[in-house]
Amino acid sequence: MLRFAPSPNGPLHMGHALSALANEAMSAATGLGVQLRMEDIDRSRCRPEFETQILQDMDWLGIEWVPPLRRQSARFPRYIDALDRLKSDGVVYPSFATRREIAVHARAERTPLDPDGAPRFAGDAAIIGAAEAKERAATGAPAAWRLDMARAVALVGRPAWCETGPAGDGRARAHVDPALWGDVVLARKETPTSYHLSVVVDDAADGITRIVRGADLFAATAVHRVLQCLLGLPEPLYHHHGLVLGEDGRKLSKSNGALSLGAMRQAGWSADALRREARRRETPPDRIVAASLCGAGEA
Repeated sequence: MLRFAPSPNGPLHMGHALSALANEAMSAATGLGVQLRMEDIDRSRCRPEFETQILQDMDWLGIEWVPPLRRQSARFPRYIDALDRLKSDGVVYPSFATRREIAVHARAERTPLDPDGAPRFAGDAAIIGAAEAKERAATGAPAAWRLDMARAVALVGRPAWCETGPAGDGRARAHVDPALWGDVVLARKETPTSYHLSVVVDDAADGITRIVRGADLFAATAVHRVLQCLLGLPEPLYHHHGLVLGEDGRKLSKSNGALSLGAMRQAGWSADALRREARRRETPPDRIVAASLCGAGEA
C-alpha cells in the first residue's frame, strides 16, 4: 500500500501535485493502492475548507485513492501509546526550553544545524540552565518530549533503508547518520505528537509498504528508521522524488506564496497541462539531497 499525505493547512501547489503523481506512477507500476491521509495534527492551522480543496484538487488531477479518508487528528491515542512505550524504554525526555529561548541560544552560540537547516537542540542545561529546567519540571511547566538520540543509537544503531527507483526498481541501501538531527521533538507542548512520531506509527498501522515522498525528506528517513526499530515496526521501501523549485531556488511552499492548484485551475490550466509542467520542472532528487546534507552541521 502507498499513501499521499498532505497537510490541510493551506491549498495544494504544484509541488504537492508532483508528489501525488509520483505516488500514482508507483501505484501503476506495482499494483498497490494509494491511501489519502490528512496530516492534520496542528489543529490551530488545519481547517476543513483546506481539506475540501485537497479533495477537489485530487479529483481534478484524476488521482484515484483508496477510501476511507484518514485523518491524523483522530489518532492521538495511538501516538500517545507509542510515546509511552518510548518513555518506558528511557529513550525520550521532557524539555522545557521555549522556542524563543532555543532560537536566542542558537544565534548566540552558532549552534550546528540539522539537515532541515534548523538549529540542532543543545539541551535545556545549555539553553536555560540546569537549575531553571529543574524548577520548571517541579512546577509542572509545559514540556515537549524529545528523542534521546545518543541513547536510541546505542540501542538500535544507525539503520539504513532501501531506496528504489520511481517504478519500485533498482533497489539500493541508503544511509544518513541520525545524529545529524540531534534530539528531535516527538511530542510538542501543545500537541501529543509530532510529524516524526505520527508518520511512522501511521505508516505501520495502515500497512504502508512503499513510501513515495519528496527528496527534502530523504534525511528525515534516518530518524524514522530509528523510531521504527525502537517501536518494532516494519521497514517500508522508500522512493524520494525530486522537487519543484521556485525562482529563488527553494522548494515551493504555502508560506512563500506558491500558486495554488485551485488558482491555476481558475486561470485556465488543464489537469493534463499541470501534470506535464510538474514533471518538466522536477529538480533531480540527488541535487536536493546533496544540498541538505552539505548544509547540515554548519552554523
